[in-house]
Amino acid sequence: MISYEGWILITGALVGMTCGIVGAYLILRRMAMMADAISHTVLLGIVLAFLVTQRLDGIHMLIGAALAGLLTTFLVQWFHSKGVQHDASIGVVFTSLFAIGVILISTSVGNVHLDVQHTLMGEIAFIPFNTTNLFGLEIPVATLMLVVVFVIVLGFILLLYKEWKLLAFDAGLALSLGLPVLFLHYLFMGLVSITTVASFDAVGAIMVVAMLVTPAASAYLWTERLSVMIMLSASFGALSAISGYYVAYWIDSSISGSMAMMTGVVFLLSFLFSPTHGLVAKWIRPNKKKNDEKAHA
Repeated sequence: MISYEGWILITGALVGMTCGIVGAYLILRRMAMMADAISHTVLLGIVLAFLVTQRLDGIHMLIGAALAGLLTTFLVQWFHSKGVQHDASIGVVFTSLFAIGVILISTSVGNVHLDVQHTLMGEIAFIPFNTTNLFGLEIPVATLMLVVVFVIVLGFILLLYKEWKLLAFDAGLALSLGLPVLFLHYLFMGLVSITTVASFDAVGAIMVVAMLVTPAASAYLWTERLSVMIMLSASFGALSAISGYYVAYWIDSSISGSMAMMTGVVFLLSFLFSPTHGLVAKWIRPNKKKNDEKAHA
């Protein structure tokens, strides 16, 4: 029987691993700000899915989030193709769609457990109380959803690893080789969307940005191989979530906030001590070279 604390740790680790895997491609494709945009605009998809079904759980939430994420991606690309700067396109689209979602929550949703505070910050401490029975085991609904999304994300990454690797490093070459670049792009944005909504209950819209971007940015400093970067990013995400829980317990603070803070701590350590890009390594190499030159002089 898994304890209350155990479910929180498992859920947090799943958030970190799933976001870490997806985040590795976001960093390589220089699309970190799209993660911020989609993590906010999926709110609109969640609200619309609720208005249609009157339920806050189920596959329709993932579908609504995916459609909202694809709409965000399409609008950003469309505005950019019409001459609007890419960063400006992201800013206009995500603030507008997010604002519509907030207005709908305030005016149409009513007295249900869906509010701006919940969707922005999340509350992982409440997750073990909302369970469903699966093969005789009481499993939190949010955790089960994260397991499903993790399997989906990992499956697509393994299935399309070579295609997305080529797309990440050289989209022009991928297009010249006849790969369906646009389809692959929108499929990946769909994965980002469902990853975001699956993480909502645990860490909220704002904190999921930290999980999508920071572990992958840390992993980028340690390796130049995509496969290693993906594994490191997932590991850093899980490590940040688990250590963040204990930090929150220690200082009596927000669990999701502490998890996000620990992603920053991992990044800082990577920035200082990674063997190739770390500040310490960059400081040691010139000094070592000077010492070697003096020794041979």
